[in-house]
Amino acid sequence: MGNICRSPTAEGVFRSLVQNAGLEHRLRIDSAGTHAYHIGKSPDARASAAAVKRGFDLSALRGRQVCPQDFHEFDYILAMDQENLSNLKHICPSGHEHKIRLFLEFSTSFSEREVPDPYYGGAQGFEHVLDMVEDASRGLLQKLELENALRN
Repeated sequence: MGNICRSPTAEGVFRSLVQNAGLEHRLRIDSAGTHAYHIGKSPDARASAAAVKRGFDLSALRGRQVCPQDFHEFDYILAMDQENLSNLKHICPSGHEHKIRLFLEFSTSFSEREVPDPYYGGAQGFEHVLDMVEDASRGLLQKLELENALRN
């Protein structure tokens, strides 16, 4: 929602996996919130601390809000939960609806479809978000690598 917890965590994790795969020159990765709560702000300190423990650096990320242009520039617009999915559908320009999906659709280990918002909880919530995001990020990268292999 505000682009300081779940989505920057996902951006940082996915960006790291993409870099490790040597594909950073092929993909554009960004995160954004559906609300203007924290535009220009750094990720939540608890999200950053949990990420650093696992080797992910979120320090360069800053909150921004999704804009209609994003639907033209990105192939995937991924939401962390149903509320954000609904918000994205509301602002989506016609013809780009197929790009909007739940991030956990790419998970191979979690049956949940939504990444819970850890903002009002303790440190364990941020660890759980990282578990989910790491798994879904690996699944998304595998899907993109497969799509690329099929195109070549």
